[in-house]
Amino acid sequence: MPTKYKVLKKILIWRYKHISERQFIYVLSVLVGLLAGLGTYILKDLTFLIERLLQGKLIKEYQYSLYFIFPIIGLFLVYLIKKLVIKKEIGHGISTTLHAISKRNGMIERSKMFASLLTAPLTVGFGGSAGLQGPAVSTGAALGSNIAQLFHMNAKTRMLLIGCATAGAMSSMFQAPIAAIIFAVEIFSLDLAFASLVPLLLASVAAVITSYFFVGTDVLFGFQLVDIFQVRDIPFYIVLAFLTGMASVYFSKMYFQITRFFDSFKSPFKKLLIGGVAIGIMLYFIPPLYGEGYGLMTNLLEGNTAKALKDIPYNIDLQNVYMVVAMLLIIAIFKAIAMTTTFAAGGVGGIFIPTLFMGSALGNAIAKIINQLGFSVSESNFTLIGMTGLMAGVLHAPLTAIFLIAEITGGYELFVPLMLVSAISFAFTKYFISNSIYTVELAKRGELITHNKDKNVLMMMRIDTLIEKNFKPISPEMSLGEMLKKSVAKSQRNIFPVLDQEKRFLGIVLLDDIRSIMFHQKEYETTFVSDFMKSAPEIIFHDDSVEEVMKKFKESNAWNLPVVKNEKYVGFISKSKLLTAYRNKLIAVTT
Repeated sequence: MPTKYKVLKKILIWRYKHISERQFIYVLSVLVGLLAGLGTYILKDLTFLIERLLQGKLIKEYQYSLYFIFPIIGLFLVYLIKKLVIKKEIGHGISTTLHAISKRNGMIERSKMFASLLTAPLTVGFGGSAGLQGPAVSTGAALGSNIAQLFHMNAKTRMLLIGCATAGAMSSMFQAPIAAIIFAVEIFSLDLAFASLVPLLLASVAAVITSYFFVGTDVLFGFQLVDIFQVRDIPFYIVLAFLTGMASVYFSKMYFQITRFFDSFKSPFKKLLIGGVAIGIMLYFIPPLYGEGYGLMTNLLEGNTAKALKDIPYNIDLQNVYMVVAMLLIIAIFKAIAMTTTFAAGGVGGIFIPTLFMGSALGNAIAKIINQLGFSVSESNFTLIGMTGLMAGVLHAPLTAIFLIAEITGGYELFVPLMLVSAISFAFTKYFISNSIYTVELAKRGELITHNKDKNVLMMMRIDTLIEKNFKPISPEMSLGEMLKKSVAKSQRNIFPVLDQEKRFLGIVLLDDIRSIMFHQKEYETTFVSDFMKSAPEIIFHDDSVEEVMKKFKESNAWNLPVVKNEKYVGFISKSKLLTAYRNKLIAVTT
């Protein structure tokens, strides 16, 4: 046995003897939080390093022309890493993590621990209009899953540590530990009981301490409130809420449409070329779309519109409010297009920061319009709350939106408008878009984790583990005597699948159907299986979820249902085995 396995075995034995399961989970949650925080720091630092190199003095003179080239270079490097190093698709961080929880019992490949660390900085650093939160979550979740696997933790603990890693990544990114916990619970539908709350708290705190260690208390866009909330501004906040809701619907629909367009191309290289050129054109004419866009958000929060728009390569009169508003709206509109094109072309990034970017531009523009009409509202407050509205609408995470903005502003003075805008924007978007960008594909496949424990348990169960194959098949041409001799006499079952020569499922014969004539020997050669065969509802393997299988049992009142894959018979699922497996999974997930 290799030395490292001997050491691990000794550690595991010592742990079982001296540390309880709950205490060990606390230790692992701190470890996962530290590693998620470290991974997030590396991700950010690599990205900023690439951006500084590409925007240095050497190429300052040609910067705007090179904006057209940078995204293509970045996407090509990501393509090479995927093809030569990782050798598989990476997927979008939060969506793939949700899938790992719902269908893989929290098992995430080791390659995911470094895949985003290699590709996301290249995507964003070279101008891809995406964020780093999704890759940070993906990296942290993979670390959490693999640490749980290393120490032989059960499925429930693996999922909890993935949630801890998610909270850690969020906490480290924004130095907002409370919002990080809410994000993990809201996005991953974690059960917020005491047993899960303490590990989440420990992971979140460990990650934010890691962030403090490397970058101090400077957050990505820290902001101190200057203007207090005014009750008279409530009607304007309601207007902002509906407009951010409309923008959220636009953002989501644009994402779906552009993704479908690029999916029509089979060649990854063709996607890369078309997407890279499209992003390059957008960056050339609208440079603030470059990368995550923290500069624009920070300057708008500080009320420095001229600095926020300084990279625009053509002259606009920054004293003309309507020209500034038009520019901000153009930036907001094209951010959704640039971000989705980045993903669809093969880039790796997240949608979290782009929603904040778009919300900041939209909120600031609306405030400027209101002030131009003769009223007086705080542009910085509207910028912040615009970010909340987009986050609540696009991500379907209203609580995260409220607490994140409250934490990064260092107080809760804006809590009322934050709640108002978040609730209205979320409700408005939910009416038109039932699932977020993170969850829409999972929801279509019936693989989306929710706070409904029964549905979650059914979704986590796998059909292939429930199939029983000890049934004796018969053919429609068989005589009754042949059936009794070859199948009934050798089977302990009372149901027989009828198959043709290609093993296609045709129907079933129950022992009860032939009981009245099975001892009449004169019927043996004159009666055939086709005479008493009957149809039965089928389970379509890979198409039917376990929840749909349960519904078929309820509707048919059957105790066994045949499973068919590509029209070929596979076996049967019994109601008793399904219910036993459900009970065992429920115990595993909830205790």
